[in-house]
Amino acid sequence: MVTVLSLTIDDLDFDYENSSVHVIAITNLQEAGVAETFVGPLEEGKEYEMRYWVAAELVKSGYVRFREDEPLAFIALNKVHWRETKLQQGLQISALPDQFYPKLRRYLSAVRDKLSAEPSAANEYVQATRLANDIINCRLKKIVSLAATPTRSAAVLQALSKEEQTLFENIRSTVAEWESRILKAENR
Repeated sequence: MVTVLSLTIDDLDFDYENSSVHVIAITNLQEAGVAETFVGPLEEGKEYEMRYWVAAELVKSGYVRFREDEPLAFIALNKVHWRETKLQQGLQISALPDQFYPKLRRYLSAVRDKLSAEPSAANEYVQATRLANDIINCRLKKIVSLAATPTRSAAVLQALSKEEQTLFENIRSTVAEWESRILKAENR
């Protein structure tokens, strides 16, 4: 069994790439091959469930679009920012939307890719990057404080994403080792 400590961001990103997402067919498609995986037939207007990496290729090809709640959008990022920076007090930490960090990376990448074709995307990219940094910095401060605290509730730990749980456990382990070495009585 893989423990949270051994998971890397790349491992979690791989899991996201292979997770199921919902798409809506934009056009009829008899069958399409995506890296030795065959999809179809697809009927225009109908919703389908498939792995993210397959859906992403079909989106690029213009056959499907993600259901509106699947990818992260600026409005959702703004809601997370508001909740994290304005609503939460002290060490309170709220649960992030499912798969938040992989979706965030893909959202920022997609907006950055639009910059050359759509100059108006520059404003969205700057604002989204600022919101993402605020969220990350706010949560990071809380995680570090929680990891250095000897008592913590299970509910708080459940509110952390898998990426944050890994970070939390690494910080907690480092702090515990440091405390142990500082307080260790020297044998003479």
